[in-house]
Amino acid sequence: MTLTIRPATAADTATVLAFIRGLAEYEKLLHQAVATEEDVAAALFGPNPRAFCDIAEWDGEPVGFAVWFYNFSTFWSRHGIYLEDLFVLPEHRAKGVGKALLKTLARRCVEQNLRRLEWAVLDWNAPAIQFYEGQGAEILSDWRVCRVTGAALESMAKS
Repeated sequence: MTLTIRPATAADTATVLAFIRGLAEYEKLLHQAVATEEDVAAALFGPNPRAFCDIAEWDGEPVGFAVWFYNFSTFWSRHGIYLEDLFVLPEHRAKGVGKALLKTLARRCVEQNLRRLEWAVLDWNAPAIQFYEGQGAEILSDWRVCRVTGAALESMAKS
């Protein structure tokens, strides 16, 4: 059995969308997953991508992904990586796939002299929290995610 992690290419667009939908279903948020193949292709493989994706393959078959982008810390005046999504097909969990995806991002941080690797986890997702803590992640309880979307975003932009 061979596990490899590689950067996604435009040929992976349908696979990436399938992983997005699989993650959304797991998180009970499928109704919010409105991305299309065209959206994924434009965001990840267009002329100026601002988000990136790594694909995990088990014996040459895609079994998971990590979507990420660069963030910035003003306190350190250094970039980091924000992991937007990590997903492994259920039948390939507990094989080291998720760990390999995280390690790839951690190596990228170290090689590029980035300061941090961050992500969010749903508070009800105990298996993911346990997994992340097992990898050395600190779950921050004193920070809250703020989000503005839809009509509120339009209103904010106009005010």
